[in-house]
Amino acid sequence: MTGRANSIIIVGGGASGVVLAAHLLKSPNPDLRVTLIERRPHFGQGIAYSTLLSAHVLNVSAAGMSAYADDPGNFWRWLQERGLATAEQAPFYAPRSIYARYLGELLDELQAREKQTGRLRLIREESLSITPTASGVEVALANGTSVVAHLAVLATGHDEEPAQGHAIRMGSEADTALPPDAGVMVLGTGLSMVDAFLALEQRGHRGDIIAVSRRGLLPSPHRKGNPIKLDVADIPLGTQLSYFVGWFRDLIKENQKAGIDWRDVVDGLRPFNQKIWQNWPASAKRRFVEHTKAWWDIHRHRMAPEVYARVTQAVQSGRIRLVAGRVVHIARNGEFTVQVQSRHTQRLETFEVARIYDCSGIVRDISTSSNSVVRSLVDRGLARPDPLRIGLDVSANCEIIAGDGTVSAKILAVGPLTRGTFFEIDAIPDIRVQCARLSKQLLG
Repeated sequence: MTGRANSIIIVGGGASGVVLAAHLLKSPNPDLRVTLIERRPHFGQGIAYSTLLSAHVLNVSAAGMSAYADDPGNFWRWLQERGLATAEQAPFYAPRSIYARYLGELLDELQAREKQTGRLRLIREESLSITPTASGVEVALANGTSVVAHLAVLATGHDEEPAQGHAIRMGSEADTALPPDAGVMVLGTGLSMVDAFLALEQRGHRGDIIAVSRRGLLPSPHRKGNPIKLDVADIPLGTQLSYFVGWFRDLIKENQKAGIDWRDVVDGLRPFNQKIWQNWPASAKRRFVEHTKAWWDIHRHRMAPEVYARVTQAVQSGRIRLVAGRVVHIARNGEFTVQVQSRHTQRLETFEVARIYDCSGIVRDISTSSNSVVRSLVDRGLARPDPLRIGLDVSANCEIIAGDGTVSAKILAVGPLTRGTFFEIDAIPDIRVQCARLSKQLLG
């Protein structure tokens, strides 16, 4: 994309949308107009930061959660200025509700600053579709009105609907009160399962929790450390997956012999994760998602130490049972009867539970998204799923790719929707860099 866009609609006012708006509005261009559209009552929250539970803390320490790519200490200073943390507490894992407050205040400051200029407009409404026009784009809203601009950026984040039948999302309307001793099943054993456990604990739930995933693995805990220094020349780019995994395991073993924690090796690789992904052949990407991702996730996406202690205690006491396997059948007669085939023995085990929560993570096919805008774009051929169908197909410049392979100059995307191209694009440290780059690209 070339040239300058003076009017930009951001569809999705969660964390990704607010971070993008903040980066765009750093521009001195007096003719810039940014419209932020969000269907939820509050901006800056989305799924991740709408929780009010104090036990739901960030999975990245406060030092890494600034909204601004060029000011990485912004959130950490904000916490200390308000007496919400002290320097002695570092690394500090803030409650996610506090992070929502941070993003809310950031947006309030932008609104106050831009009140006279009119450069920022907030709309609380659901977006239904985006249509390219001769001069730009038109976004149709659920209230029957529409908004026009030079271009639109999708920042809708994660899909809110469960990917599997019978299961519900934690905190959704279907997540009604349960008897305290009722048994529940959680599909997934990653960070979303941890959130579900903490939410149930806060509600006073005492029943058994059966957590099922293909490998039954829990995320590891964070520890204070120093990432190793790597150069891009040190990394084997473009190889098949088996070669890369072997190289990485050897790198960890070599550093562990020198007394370096494996976390420092994983974190040292982080600045290159997107480049590694983009240089892999399609076969390596597919094999990674199907076979290696679960191993990577438990090492890369870790828990705050205090949360890890609570979860492991629950596992050791039998409150949480981790099951490595797959659900093969669900029947409902009042409660749910769930059959799970063990990964290790292939035998079937039957569980009786009152509720099933879907915490399985990545949507398996973006074309079935519950988001109206995303589904509309795919249905009309204006967008297509990426080859793995885990997001929308976008260029390296975040431009949506249509069903016929045409790269759009008017519709773009940021955040989790772009994971097929960038993969590591779910966390704020990665999203803010993407938003900073896109802002420079759009503003010329």
